[in-house]
Amino acid sequence: MPLILFNKPFQVLCQFSPQAERETLADYVKVPNVYPAGRLDADSEGLLLLTDDGKLQHDIAHPDRKEAKVYLVQVEGVPDAAALARLQAPLNLGDFITKPCQAVRIAEPGWLWPRKPPIRSRAGVPTAWLAITLHEGKNRQVRRMTAAIGHPTLRLVRSAIGGISLASHPLLPGEWMEVSPKDLRPA
Repeated sequence: MPLILFNKPFQVLCQFSPQAERETLADYVKVPNVYPAGRLDADSEGLLLLTDDGKLQHDIAHPDRKEAKVYLVQVEGVPDAAALARLQAPLNLGDFITKPCQAVRIAEPGWLWPRKPPIRSRAGVPTAWLAITLHEGKNRQVRRMTAAIGHPTLRLVRSAIGGISLASHPLLPGEWMEVSPKDLRPA
């Protein structure tokens, strides 16, 4: 029962079935019968878990058992303390209210690879980096949360799932490795 960590590149679709003129997981992971435990949208990068174990996949992705996920988020503008407080509190996104989360401003991660293509930059509009830790994961949730506080997401990289992170398991975009499911539980 492999548990595979994959560093999903920008614009790669989280599926194995082919798509015309779009890269998918099948272009990178050549392990038969594994499926993603959770998803990242095409515009997001970073850690994705794949497994052939249905129970493990369910345990990772089920809302009652979701592992903490850390996202490094580059946003337009510089959120102040009030904006960060709104982000951390339950936030009404219209179709659902988020659970409380952790959100802190961080320096741009020095180990982060350059995105291809680079994000847009606008003269006179600063950007900031946030580390957001969620215990849930709805469709495009982080992007919707930062937009709701007036700081749209420019770049989104999932850097950790449970006890597994790009710091503890360095992978460049498109690389993968097999790990033990025990690694998911933080020490």
